[in-house]
Amino acid sequence: MRMTHLTLSVLLAMGLAACQPPEAEKAAAPAASGAAPAAASAAPAAANADGSYNVAVNDAACEPMELTVPSGETVFHIKNNSGRKLEWEILEGVMVVDERENIAPGLSDKMTVTLLPGTYEMTCGLLTNPRGKLTVTDSGFKAQPAQADMNKLAQPLANYKTYVQGEAKQLVEKTEKFVAAVKAGKVDEAKALFADTRVHYERIEPIAELFNELDPAIDSREDDYKEKAKDDAFTGFHRIEHALWIDGKIDDKVKATADKLDKDVKTLKAEIDVLSFPPGKVVGGAADLIEEVAGTKITGEEDRYSHTDLSDFQANIDGSKKIVDLFRPAIAEKNQALLDTVDENFKKINDILAKYKKGDGFEPYDKLSEEDRKQLKAPINTLAEELGKLRGVLGLK
Repeated sequence: MRMTHLTLSVLLAMGLAACQPPEAEKAAAPAASGAAPAAASAAPAAANADGSYNVAVNDAACEPMELTVPSGETVFHIKNNSGRKLEWEILEGVMVVDERENIAPGLSDKMTVTLLPGTYEMTCGLLTNPRGKLTVTDSGFKAQPAQADMNKLAQPLANYKTYVQGEAKQLVEKTEKFVAAVKAGKVDEAKALFADTRVHYERIEPIAELFNELDPAIDSREDDYKEKAKDDAFTGFHRIEHALWIDGKIDDKVKATADKLDKDVKTLKAEIDVLSFPPGKVVGGAADLIEEVAGTKITGEEDRYSHTDLSDFQANIDGSKKIVDLFRPAIAEKNQALLDTVDENFKKINDILAKYKKGDGFEPYDKLSEEDRKQLKAPINTLAEELGKLRGVLGLK
């Protein structure tokens, strides 16, 4: 599926608060131990007294699976009734309209989003779970036009697309070599190629929400699946990573996974060539990615078998900095002081990462102490906060 256009006005008013939803008792409780989770009601749910909506997610579905809301600004209270961390998304085709990540079991989160009339999907936990339906009716809401000077953003956007296309081309070329090594059963050679191949995907991850159907196929973790690493639906780089570092062998199933990865990255390159790049998604994606690095990747959860996380971190930093560099004149015109602070934080992080360089790569991430990780996390957190201001500075929604 190919995303071709998203009106800027559906981009989100971001808000995050880890709090219990009002009238939270309306959300169904988790299934009793040993029992299969009950199927969620298909009937659209009513709004709370304050106009917000509750959505609970258990191990198998959303409750409710269908929801109807009026267009305009809507508040959702998302309760995690499942047994694992939750990522909840609103999707329009392959586009992630908004999301909340890392909601711990038993906890809730709040999301405020501006939606236009139409039909959307809601993710409901595991990637293999069915998606819910979100219908947005026309309330007469009129989206405010973006305040950005699009004439000044057109060239940076065009240059960024060229950058992404270049990274996608290198991703295809290096994935072909990586897959060839896997299919030849050359474990050591495939290991040596793994991190350097992934660099090109990690550099374009700020816009991963633009290809939401392919991202899970290429880059999901075992936590996204019921049977974890043994789940047949688990594919992509990290399934192969598990085979190389944990299993230490390559069977026919892994070779088939490698073939699929090769096909998926080629499909990704083709989709990127025709994608529109909404400026709010590009600039906001830089902040969202660095926030993810600080919040989850810093734990070592992504490359948990190979411990090549520092290579990913560097690529994420490089990809986000590329966005800042391309939009630099527009940012400087609005807030030079903020730009100076962002540059300082990028330098701090790059200086720290440089300490762990080893040849063409990095030290294994499991060799870093907790104190080392804390020293890295602090400036990444600060950078995420500063990058989060750029969309507003540029008048983007």
